[in-house]
Amino acid sequence: MATGFFTDERCFWHGGGNYVLTAPVGGLVQPGGGLPENPETKRRLRNLLEVTGLLAELHVASAPEATREDLLRVHPASYLDAFRAASDAGGGELGLRTPFGPGGYGIAALSAGLAKAALDQVLRGRLTNAYALSRPPGHHALPDWPNGFCLLNNIAIAIRAAQAAGLARRMAVVDWDVHHGNGTEAIFLSDPEVLTISVHQAHNYPLDTGGAEERGRGKGHGFNINIPLPPGAGHATYLEVMDRIVLPALHRFRPEAIIVASGYDASAFDPLGRMLATTETFRLMTRAVRQAAEALCGGRLVLVHEGGYSEMHVPFCGHAAIEELAGSAIRAPDPLGAALAARQPDADWQAHLSAHVGRLAGLFV
Repeated sequence: MATGFFTDERCFWHGGGNYVLTAPVGGLVQPGGGLPENPETKRRLRNLLEVTGLLAELHVASAPEATREDLLRVHPASYLDAFRAASDAGGGELGLRTPFGPGGYGIAALSAGLAKAALDQVLRGRLTNAYALSRPPGHHALPDWPNGFCLLNNIAIAIRAAQAAGLARRMAVVDWDVHHGNGTEAIFLSDPEVLTISVHQAHNYPLDTGGAEERGRGKGHGFNINIPLPPGAGHATYLEVMDRIVLPALHRFRPEAIIVASGYDASAFDPLGRMLATTETFRLMTRAVRQAAEALCGGRLVLVHEGGYSEMHVPFCGHAAIEELAGSAIRAPDPLGAALAARQPDADWQAHLSAHVGRLAGLFV
C-alpha cells in the first residue's frame, strides 16, 4: 500500500473575487488574487512535490464531488440551496470572509470530495494513509454559516460519510491550523464519538472562540479540547503540546482513525499568524500523529489541507509533512531554516510557555 495524495486542478480555480484584471471570472478565465486564501500556496506545494520527485512515490488521485446526501449530513438544505443559487448566479458571499465566484458550489463540493475519498480509501485498507489537498478549506464552516474562507466543512463531511458507510465510528480530529477550528468544534460539540482537538493562536480568528473552558456539550462533554497558545510560541512549544496534551488525549480516546486539519499558517512567515513554527515543527508533529495512529488504529491517518498563506513557505511546510507521512527519504530543505532557528523563543520565554502548557495539560487529564 502507499500514501494517497488527493488533488484536483479545479480546486485551484476557486476564487474569492469576481474579476481578473478587467476580465470577469468564469469559463476558462482563472481567478486571480485579492484574498490571502489564494491558489498559489497549494499549487506551489503540488509543484514542489513534483520537482523533488516525492509526488512519484505517492498514489495520486482525484475524487468525485461530495454528493448532496454527503453534504446534508453536516449542512442544512436551506444553506446548500442558497449557496448553489448564488454560485449559479455568478458568485457572492453568504457568511463572513467567504466570497466565491461562479461555480464555487461545485468546487467546494469537490474539495470536500477529496477529503471524503482520502478517509474512505484509508479506512477500506486501500491506502496506508493519505493527504487531501483540499481547497477551499473547511474547518471554520459551521453547518449554516460559512466563515474564514471556509464554505463547507470538509473534514466533518468526510467523517459523517465514513460513519454512514459503516467504516468507523470513533474518530479524532487534530487541528494545528493557527486559527481555532470553530466549525469542526460546533459540528461535533455534543458528539462523544468524535474527539476534536484544536491547537491555535489565542484570540486570532475567530476572536471569541477557542477557549480551553469549552470542553463539549451534553454527551460530548470532555471530547473537545482547545489549546490556545500565545503569539510567538515557537517550535518547542508545539512539540511539548503534542507530548503533554494531544498524544495522551488520543491514547485515552483510542480512535479508529485520526484526521488532521493540517494548516500551515503557524509558520513563522505567515501573514495571518505569529507562531514561529518551522518546517521541522510540521514534520515532527506529523511523525507524532503517525506513530499514534500506528499504535492505536492500524496507522489510519489522513491529513486534510486547511490554511497557510505564505506562498514561499507553505510548500516547504507541506512537503515536510508529506515526507513524514510517506516515510520518504526525499527532502526539500527549508531555504530559511537557519533564520527560523535563530528566531525561536529565548530561555525565559520558553519557560513561561512551558508553564502555560502545563496549566492547560492539567485541565484535560
